[in-house]
Amino acid sequence: MKHSVTRLIRFCYGHRLLHYQGKCRHLHGHNGLIEITMRSKKLDALGMVMDFDAIKSTIQRWVDSELDHKLILNAKDPLIPFLRKQAQPIFLLKSNPTAEAIAELIYRYAKSQRLPVSGVKLWETADSFAEYSQR
Repeated sequence: MKHSVTRLIRFCYGHRLLHYQGKCRHLHGHNGLIEITMRSKKLDALGMVMDFDAIKSTIQRWVDSELDHKLILNAKDPLIPFLRKQAQPIFLLKSNPTAEAIAELIYRYAKSQRLPVSGVKLWETADSFAEYSQR
């Protein structure tokens, strides 16, 4: 059996999907909700998997500085030169900035910080989420 804790983190972002035929080919925004779960086989000396404040100070700080209120775009998006000229805040991915790709990005950041992350859900709307885990 394993213990887990989950922290919710909210942020706002814009994106668009290249080579997509639906509405998401246009620039648009989301009020995203991240569910990040940490898991451990045993609890620490205080009886925790991880302190909620430690998750917040690591993950939310990074999300606030790197993703919040930014356009998350494919690095090949032809709008990038114009947006840079307009001093618009952007974050570039090697792939389309789908909910799946953003969930994986957040997961990989948490892993790089040596957190015991087991999964990340990115709620793009109140009805739709993508999840990344290495189960």
